[in-house]
Amino acid sequence: MPVQRRRRPLRVLLVDDHQLFRAGLESLCVAWGHEVAGSAGDGIEALEQVRRLDPDLVLMDINLPKLSGLEATRVIKAEMPEIKIIIVTVSDEQADLFEAVKSGAEGYLLKNMSEDDFRRALDAVANGEPALSPGLAMHLLHEFGRMSRGETAAGPATPQLTERESEVLRLVADGSSNRDIAAALTISEHTVAFHMKNILSKLHMSNRTEAVAYALRTGLVSQS
Repeated sequence: MPVQRRRRPLRVLLVDDHQLFRAGLESLCVAWGHEVAGSAGDGIEALEQVRRLDPDLVLMDINLPKLSGLEATRVIKAEMPEIKIIIVTVSDEQADLFEAVKSGAEGYLLKNMSEDDFRRALDAVANGEPALSPGLAMHLLHEFGRMSRGETAAGPATPQLTERESEVLRLVADGSSNRDIAAALTISEHTVAFHMKNILSKLHMSNRTEAVAYALRTGLVSQS
């Protein structure tokens, strides 16, 4: 007979701006033997809770106040790469799925999935495996196939900044310091620096002056 792998209980942080949905997730996790270490209702609070509680797993919504789930995922993975993150969202947009994977998420689940599928997804992550809602894996395979052929879903590769990265770069173009940007966007200076690192990487630039000059020249951002 095949040996059944033992499922390891997880310490879970729940991140969603709907309290009723968080309560439902908590009930399921506890019923299945996992510990809910805490919860958060926005992206900034999620970062604070992760740093304080050091959970095994974060169940993260995408559309969050103050800081999006994808942005929070990138920051968490940069600071604490050992923490696993599953995106739990209503969005089945391929762009969100690909961005979640590129940001380091170990899973991407749709909120309309069944309880059985959700439980199997948690078991998979507990055993070191990725977790995807049924049907989403094929999207990834198609995209990776395009990437291997030097293609992208939208055609020729062009720098794609997130909305928050564009906001940061626009403020940099206006002459704002990291401290000014942090205050304007209600995020930490550490998060601003993280966004700038991503911006420079995406634009293949060595410093912020080059990035601003390129962005203004190409219309990637406009100076206010």
